[in-house]
Amino acid sequence: MKTNYQGYFIDLDGTMYKGKQKIPAAPGFIQRLRKAGKQIMFLTNNSTRTPAEVARNLQTNHGIEAYPEEVYTTALATADYLKANIKERPKTAYVVGEEGLKIAIQAADFTLTPTKPSYVVVGLDTQVTYQKLETAVLDILAGATFVGTNADSNLPNEKGLTPGAGSLIKLVEYATTVGGVKPIMIGKPETLIMELALKRSGLKRNQVVMVGDNYRTDILAGIRSQIDTLLVYTGVSTPEQVEKQTQQPTYTVRTLDEWQVN
Repeated sequence: MKTNYQGYFIDLDGTMYKGKQKIPAAPGFIQRLRKAGKQIMFLTNNSTRTPAEVARNLQTNHGIEAYPEEVYTTALATADYLKANIKERPKTAYVVGEEGLKIAIQAADFTLTPTKPSYVVVGLDTQVTYQKLETAVLDILAGATFVGTNADSNLPNEKGLTPGAGSLIKLVEYATTVGGVKPIMIGKPETLIMELALKRSGLKRNQVVMVGDNYRTDILAGIRSQIDTLLVYTGVSTPEQVEKQTQQPTYTVRTLDEWQVN
C-alpha cells in the first residue's frame, strides 16, 4: 500500500469543515502534512470566495493553517479555461455567481456584461434571482458558450445538504435544451480541474492523492484522472453508498485522524 505521496489535493466543504461547523480532525491532519514536508493544495468546487478569503476562513474560523497560494478554486480554474479557449472572440462573459468567481474572471482580462457575451458562466450564487437565470438562458440561446463551474448537487454545512452550484446549472441546462446546449463543466468530477491542478503543482499524477468527502465529485475526479483517492466519511458520502460503487476509492477513513502520513 502506497501512502508516501508528495502532494495532497484536499477538498474543503465536508472535508476540512461543514459550513460554520468545525471538523475536529482537520487541523491536525494539515499539521501532519506540513511536518512531513508535503505539498498542499486546497482544491475546492466552491467558486464564491477568493483564495485569500478561503485561506482566512480556514485559519480564523477553523484553526487550519492555510495560505492563499495553496488554494485552487473552480473560479480560478474557470478563468484559466476561458483565457486559454477564447481565441478570436471578444473577452466577455455573463456570470451567475458570487464575487470569487467574478473577480477571477475579471483578473483574466474578461469584461462582465449581460449583452451578447462570449461566455455564460454559472456557479454557486446564494443571491440568485429569476432575472439572473433568465439572462443566462437567453444569452446561451443567442449563442454564448455555456460554462458551469461544478456539478455539486449539494453543499454540506451546519444546516445539512443545501443546494449546490450543480442545481443552478441543471436549471439553466434544462431551460436551454430547446437549443441542444450542454454546459462545459470545469470542477470535480471533471478531469479538467485535476489537470490544471497538476500543472500548477508541478507534480505527476502518481505523486498526489485526492482527499475528499464526496464520492460523486472528489473521488470520481481522482479515478477519472488516474490519481489515487482518500475518501473521508465526514461529509456527503456514506459507507453504504460507497460500497455499491463499481470503482472504489483507493482508501477510506472515518476521520482524517486515521490517516498515517508517510
